[in-house]
Amino acid sequence: MKIILLKDVDKVGKQFEVKEVKEGYARNFLIAKGLAKPATEEALKWLEVQKEIKEKKAEDELKKAQDIASKIDDMELNIAVKVGEEGQLFESINSQKIAEKLKEMGLEIKKTQIELKEPIKEIGEFPIKIKLEHNLEVEIMMIVSKLEE
Repeated sequence: MKIILLKDVDKVGKQFEVKEVKEGYARNFLIAKGLAKPATEEALKWLEVQKEIKEKKAEDELKKAQDIASKIDDMELNIAVKVGEEGQLFESINSQKIAEKLKEMGLEIKKTQIELKEPIKEIGEFPIKIKLEHNLEVEIMMIVSKLEE
């Protein structure tokens, strides 16, 4: 029986693929659980529309990621923090603080996208990699300076 997968199914296929499976498996499991539907002519036309929508969405997401990448590539990000007499920071700079600073600048970057091996605990300049969707990577320069009181 020919079916259209509505979701990814292990050992069967990915979403929106047309597959040939045994009739009992299709009716009793895949269709019953809402994972697939029979591949009728009407359903195949619906499938083409869904593929076009998915492609357009992927293109839009790629364009959005490229726009963000072009905005922040080679950007310098300044964070001023309290510093002790011997130059030690009273707080470390982690990916959460970097994400918050970028958000203040109007850039929606999640802390999980910021590649930071360990929190920054000293004054100086540090290159930070940011991984965006669609395997785009950009690097920003993080400048940690003393907070002037």
